Amino acid sequence: MNAAVFALEFQGKWQQGAVLLGRVPAGTQVEFMDRSVRIADDGQFVIGLGRDAQPKAVVTTIDKNGKRQEHEFTVAARQYNIQRVTGVPQRTVTPSPEQIERSRREARMAADARTVDLPLRDFAQPFTWPLVGRITGVYGSQRFYNGEPNSPHYGIDIAAPTGTEVRAPAGGMVTLVHPDMFFSGGTLIVDHGHGLSSTFIHLHKILVEKGERVEQGQVIAQVGASGRATGPHLDWRMNWFVERVDPSLLVEPMPELKPIANKE
Repeated sequence: MNAAVFALEFQGKWQQGAVLLGRVPAGTQVEFMDRSVRIADDGQFVIGLGRDAQPKAVVTTIDKNGKRQEHEFTVAARQYNIQRVTGVPQRTVTPSPEQIERSRREARMAADARTVDLPLRDFAQPFTWPLVGRITGVYGSQRFYNGEPNSPHYGIDIAAPTGTEVRAPAGGMVTLVHPDMFFSGGTLIVDHGHGLSSTFIHLHKILVEKGERVEQGQVIAQVGASGRATGPHLDWRMNWFVERVDPSLLVEPMPELKPIANKE
């Protein structure tokens, strides 16, 4: 289907985990997944597809005269890896009832931070990696912690020493800062506008405050090994509201690590 026929354009591939940038004529409304989508003044908007998005996606447009039209797109399925992780703190694998209640409270805090629909335009800029390092975990993989099955992994794990600088992959507004959540440890959420947000977890130190505006490339945190982690690394996740999307689809391939020069 050629979306341009309907004055509806998309940038990006329709696949599970994708973020798609769209554009419609001025005055057009867009609905997707039972949500009225925020449209910028120039007609630009963003939507996201979850890890297990269905094979068909429907975008509804309503023009200035109230005419509704449905546009159907085929969503490509992806194959995900199985990962077995050992050595994590056993308390985070089999938590107590008190720890479970704590983790639920913290999960609600993170969920609330992802419900905001800010009129920021940072979602439209090309994203960059928050740090350069070895990728040790990928989006969508199913994880077993100490032999126990867990929900899929929704982020990109990047190994780096504790204290390594984490930079904002795009501009935005800080909507959550927590020094030590039960599962995710030091947790930071930056909203890029129109429901698209980045979450950074297992942090050693957070260098920004809730409500602060950050710019792309700004140092916002330091890598750590807090929460459920076997070693220092950054877990970078992204959401479009409740849909967990794949950060790796928004960036160029990871740059090669520069070798450390030997000191004479």
